Amino acid sequence: MIGKNINRIRKKKNLTLSELAERADISKSYLSNIERNLNDNPSIHIIEKLADVLEVDLITLLDEKKPRTKDDLMWQHFISKLEELGITSSDLDEYRIVFEFIKWRNDQKEKK
Repeated sequence: MIGKNINRIRKKKNLTLSELAERADISKSYLSNIERNLNDNPSIHIIEKLADVLEVDLITLLDEKKPRTKDDLMWQHFISKLEELGITSSDLDEYRIVFEFIKWRNDQKEKK
Protein backbone atom coordinates (compact mmCIF):
# COMPACT_ATOMS: atom_id res chain seq x y z
CA MET A 1 0.00 0.00 0.00
CA ILE A 2 2.83 2.43 0.72
CA GLY A 3 3.97 2.18 -2.89
CA LYS A 4 0.53 3.17 -4.18
CA ASN A 5 0.39 6.10 -1.76
CA ILE A 6 3.82 7.36 -2.81
CA ASN A 7 2.94 7.00 -6.48
CA ARG A 8 -0.40 8.80 -6.05
CA ILE A 9 1.08 11.68 -4.09
CA ARG A 10 4.09 11.98 -6.42
CA LYS A 11 1.80 12.29 -9.44
CA LYS A 12 -0.46 14.74 -7.64
CA LYS A 13 2.60 16.91 -6.99
CA ASN A 14 3.55 16.61 -10.68
CA LEU A 15 6.88 14.98 -9.91
CA THR A 16 8.48 12.38 -12.12
CA LEU A 17 9.95 9.24 -10.65
CA SER A 18 13.41 10.61 -11.43
CA GLU A 19 12.70 13.97 -9.76
CA LEU A 20 11.43 12.38 -6.56
CA ALA A 21 14.30 9.90 -6.43
CA GLU A 22 16.86 12.66 -6.94
CA ARG A 23 15.33 14.97 -4.35
CA ALA A 24 15.06 12.14 -1.81
CA ASP A 25 18.61 11.03 -2.62
CA ILE A 26 17.66 7.46 -3.49
CA SER A 27 18.06 5.54 -6.72
CA LYS A 28 15.32 5.71 -9.32
CA SER A 29 15.19 1.90 -9.55
CA TYR A 30 14.79 1.60 -5.77
CA LEU A 31 11.93 4.13 -5.79
CA SER A 32 10.34 2.33 -8.73
CA ASN A 33 10.50 -0.95 -6.80
CA ILE A 34 8.84 0.71 -3.81
CA GLU A 35 6.06 2.23 -5.92
CA ARG A 36 5.39 -1.11 -7.64
CA ASN A 37 5.38 -2.83 -4.24
CA LEU A 38 8.33 -5.03 -5.22
CA ASN A 39 9.99 -3.63 -2.12
CA ASP A 40 7.09 -3.29 0.28
CA ASN A 41 9.22 -2.78 3.38
CA PRO A 42 11.49 0.24 2.88
CA SER A 43 13.34 1.57 5.91
CA ILE A 44 11.84 4.33 8.01
CA HIS A 45 14.77 6.52 6.94
CA ILE A 46 13.74 6.18 3.28
CA ILE A 47 10.07 6.77 4.10
CA GLU A 48 11.00 9.93 6.04
CA LYS A 49 13.02 11.22 3.08
CA LEU A 50 10.12 10.61 0.70
CA ALA A 51 7.59 12.19 3.07
CA ASP A 52 9.82 15.24 3.42
CA VAL A 53 10.18 15.73 -0.34
CA LEU A 54 6.47 15.09 -0.92
CA GLU A 55 5.63 17.48 1.93
CA VAL A 56 3.37 15.01 3.74
CA ASP A 57 3.56 13.36 7.14
CA LEU A 58 4.55 9.74 7.62
CA ILE A 59 0.98 8.72 8.43
CA THR A 60 -0.14 9.87 4.99
CA LEU A 61 2.39 7.58 3.32
CA LEU A 62 1.64 4.66 5.61
CA ASP A 63 -2.13 5.11 5.61
CA GLU A 64 -3.96 2.05 4.37
CA LYS A 65 -7.44 3.53 4.47
CA LYS A 66 -9.72 3.46 1.48
CA PRO A 67 -9.12 6.14 -1.16
CA ARG A 68 -10.61 9.51 -0.37
CA THR A 69 -14.13 10.26 -1.45
CA LYS A 70 -15.07 12.79 -4.09
CA ASP A 71 -16.14 15.18 -1.29
CA ASP A 72 -12.76 14.79 0.44
CA LEU A 73 -10.97 15.61 -2.79
CA MET A 74 -13.20 18.64 -3.38
CA TRP A 75 -12.42 20.04 0.08
CA GLN A 76 -8.74 19.26 -0.31
CA HIS A 77 -8.75 21.17 -3.62
CA PHE A 78 -10.58 24.08 -1.99
CA ILE A 79 -8.05 24.23 0.85
CA SER A 80 -5.17 24.09 -1.64
CA LYS A 81 -6.64 27.04 -3.52
CA LEU A 82 -6.94 29.02 -0.28
CA GLU A 83 -3.31 28.21 0.56
CA GLU A 84 -2.23 29.35 -2.92
CA LEU A 85 -3.94 32.67 -2.24
CA GLY A 86 -2.11 32.94 1.07
CA ILE A 87 -5.28 32.64 3.13
CA THR A 88 -4.68 31.11 6.56
CA SER A 89 -7.18 29.54 8.93
CA SER A 90 -7.16 32.70 11.05
CA ASP A 91 -8.02 34.72 7.91
CA LEU A 92 -11.13 32.59 7.48
CA ASP A 93 -12.55 34.01 10.71
CA GLU A 94 -12.27 37.48 9.20
CA TYR A 95 -14.04 36.32 6.03
CA ARG A 96 -16.81 34.60 7.97
CA ILE A 97 -19.17 37.56 7.60
CA VAL A 98 -18.72 37.43 3.82
CA PHE A 99 -19.54 33.71 3.79
CA GLU A 100 -22.59 34.31 5.97
CA PHE A 101 -23.79 37.05 3.61
CA ILE A 102 -23.38 34.78 0.58
CA LYS A 103 -25.30 32.02 2.34
CA TRP A 104 -28.07 34.46 3.31
CA ARG A 105 -28.27 35.78 -0.28
CA ASN A 106 -28.46 32.24 -1.69
CA ASP A 107 -31.20 31.36 0.81
CA GLN A 108 -33.14 34.43 -0.31
CA LYS A 109 -32.85 33.39 -3.96
CA GLU A 110 -34.15 29.92 -3.14
CA LYS A 111 -37.22 31.36 -1.42
CA LYS A 112 -38.26 33.21 -4.56
